[in-house]
Amino acid sequence: MIKLEKVKYLKLSPRQQENYNYTKVASALAEYGFQTIKLSDDWQTADFIAQHIDKKTFLKVQLKSKLCISKKYINKDLWVCFREKNHFYLYPHDEVMEHILSNYNVGNTESWKKNGIYYWPSLPKKLSEFLKQYKFS
Repeated sequence: MIKLEKVKYLKLSPRQQENYNYTKVASALAEYGFQTIKLSDDWQTADFIAQHIDKKTFLKVQLKSKLCISKKYINKDLWVCFREKNHFYLYPHDEVMEHILSNYNVGNTESWKKNGIYYWPSLPKKLSEFLKQYKFS
């Protein structure tokens, strides 16, 4: 007999955390009619593909541990997915990036100018309001 014990997320390695997050989001997306395929090696910067049962909607998704925008994702027709508490967010990278750069000081940060990437340690309240349109459980 096997004894099942829940894992402690923070004790997982980064690779194990990514696999954990993928499994969680794939399960949540199934509730909305998506089937997912995890890619073993990023394809056009995507970690996985999500195809809707309508057979028309096909998303290339980059899985992140928190809200992120990156210059390397621009013009890639990429969606970004991250988890915050008990909710997931799935957003079109370029559209959200444009909103953020137009409404916040991110474009003037060292991280954006030098590294071409910006992360938030947790979801800011102002951005939470904007991102609620991309939120699902």
